[in-house]
Amino acid sequence: MDPFLALGQIALSLGVVASILLQSRGAGMGSAFGGDSAVYRSRRGIEKILYRFTIIITVVWIVFSFAAYALTLPATTGA
Repeated sequence: MDPFLALGQIALSLGVVASILLQSRGAGMGSAFGGDSAVYRSRRGIEKILYRFTIIITVVWIVFSFAAYALTLPATTGA
């Protein structure tokens, strides 16, 4: 595996984890134990930017994963 791809995957995975953990839905631990959170609100400002950043960084991580897989496939010998 290419070291650039390996380090890129590690950095991107840490970025995905961090961006997911930074997102807050306004539902604390109360909703985890059956609390009702039927309030709908749209994302605005930094929440919207963080949401889009999470999607973009996840797509880039998937591209890195496919590239790493494609580069580690054994070469076929056409005899």
